[in-house]
Amino acid sequence: MRLHFTGEISDLRDGIAVLAADFGFVCAPDGLSVRVVRHEGPELSVFRERGEIELSYNRRIHFFRALGLLVEALRDGLDSFSIREMPQFKMNGPMFDVSQGNAVMRTNTVKRFIRLMAIMGLDMFMLYTEDSYDVKEQPYFGYMRGRYSLDEIRELDDYAFMLGIEMIPCIQTLSHLKDVLKWSAFADIRDDEETMLVGEPKTYEFIEQMIVAAASAVRTKRFHIGMDEAWKLGQGEYLKLNGYRSKFDIMNEHLHRVLEITRKHDLEPMMWSDMYFRAGSETGAYYDQASVIPERVIEEMPKDVQIVYWDYYHADESFYEDWIRRHKAFGSTPVFAGGIWNWKGFVLNYGLTMRSTNAALNVCKREGVEEIIATLWGDDGTECDWFSAILGLQLFAEHGYASELSEEKLRKRFAFCTGGRFDDFMDIRWVDEIPGIERDNLANANPSRVMLWQHPMMGLFDSNLAGRGLEEYYARLENRFESYAERGGEFRFVFDILRKLCSVLKIKAELGIHLADAYGRRDKEKLNAYALGIIPDLIRKVRELQAAHRDRWFEVNKAFGWEVIDYRYGGLLISLETTVTRIGDFTSGKTDRLEELEEARLPFQGKEGYLDCQWYQFIPTASRIAQP
Repeated sequence: MRLHFTGEISDLRDGIAVLAADFGFVCAPDGLSVRVVRHEGPELSVFRERGEIELSYNRRIHFFRALGLLVEALRDGLDSFSIREMPQFKMNGPMFDVSQGNAVMRTNTVKRFIRLMAIMGLDMFMLYTEDSYDVKEQPYFGYMRGRYSLDEIRELDDYAFMLGIEMIPCIQTLSHLKDVLKWSAFADIRDDEETMLVGEPKTYEFIEQMIVAAASAVRTKRFHIGMDEAWKLGQGEYLKLNGYRSKFDIMNEHLHRVLEITRKHDLEPMMWSDMYFRAGSETGAYYDQASVIPERVIEEMPKDVQIVYWDYYHADESFYEDWIRRHKAFGSTPVFAGGIWNWKGFVLNYGLTMRSTNAALNVCKREGVEEIIATLWGDDGTECDWFSAILGLQLFAEHGYASELSEEKLRKRFAFCTGGRFDDFMDIRWVDEIPGIERDNLANANPSRVMLWQHPMMGLFDSNLAGRGLEEYYARLENRFESYAERGGEFRFVFDILRKLCSVLKIKAELGIHLADAYGRRDKEKLNAYALGIIPDLIRKVRELQAAHRDRWFEVNKAFGWEVIDYRYGGLLISLETTVTRIGDFTSGKTDRLEELEEARLPFQGKEGYLDCQWYQFIPTASRIAQP
């Protein structure tokens, strides 16, 4: 396809050239003439009539969205068309957590996402960086954690700007700083192991260093200062120094001090809202409908900070409507942050992602919420491949250009923008949405993770897994993902790793159940079959999964952080080898008991059918993996 762009394109040429390589067109004087017109109104449009093509837009990102719509229509062979879209939001884009899960994306990975965002029409992104950027005054900040240099951040900001995308810093200025505060260099600003000491002058010296570093590498003046989930605020060193004070008062004191810094540097801050709602709840819960925030507290809050309401847990529109209106009581319309559920293991929960996003964004449009963030968290290792989330990005994008989402258009746009198949990506959900899990997995269970990492001789989740027919289930999924990988194009690796995971789980999901049953019947022949054949085959499959997972990690992420996953695979492989040895000792008569298999299997946390465990440390064993 050959295209010749005329009109107001001087600031678009570099972006056009970058996307031409991805979408198979060439800019040439003898190509189809495309007249580009920049206008004042928010609408973007592309039309072709009697051989003439015109593309109209206002913001740069709308040009690149419209460019994609044009190329798609031309690929479809349409001789005439008129496409008009009205942007629903002033800001809409993802936040990638490159700190909590240890996975710091390489700059080329971020650039690939930027190009996908541009053609989708997403106009903003954040890299959530607790300590994953360089603060020159603090050598232990991000030490051995893959932190970005400020030059790398500038490079990304330039690249995003070329395509009309704003890169907004997103840091923490209160809590979520466990990987920083563990170093003795920061001992004098600790309230507790993850929260800074409010009121301490050195705290604000450090915060200014963080803010100046993060802001210096980007064009925007917008800045996310974090401040969520300070669970024990004021209960550690602060309590010893100051006595008891309400969390409301501590939050307001700290916020005023941090905003003095952002004002000094001419920044436009935003912050997560949950600490105010938690302080007003008797249970400390964010979504407690009995929570009360006193008028006094709201009056004392600074007004030059945007409030960000984050919520990806609810599937009913009425809840989002209520909570958005409660946020408006702060004095302005909030930013809304939804979620693309990628942070509970290997598997992206597309059932809950679709249900929560559709409900939330429908309400945002009705309630006049104009700024949207799609969060992708990295909790506990970032085991899920980043690019599993591209359908979620497309979902947010299509909501951003339609008053009502069309699934038909979502499917078609996803195929064009990514080359992926809607149904293939939606089927990722089935790795966790196993028999017995409610439709769309609204409770966000993560059974594949507990099946993979639990010790085969301990079986902390075996009582919850029994009777689900998982061997046959995962064998079918393995075959399905093999076919998806074969046709997956650029993203075949997403399905190849899931195929290898299913290959492991078809053996391991019920391994502990079968071992305990055979041991209970003293069936040494069956036990030997596992020790001499089935488990060695499982070890081979685990090594194949580990190798694919490792190679993919080093391709898309910096090296730092993989060692955590190495330890998990190493522990799993050694536990399987130990299982073989223990069974052999029993069947040969070297020992007369396998104590591990004699312990009754209890429901995890006393809940029948419960298959959710967020944190790896509680999965392999009931013993402590490490001291706190």
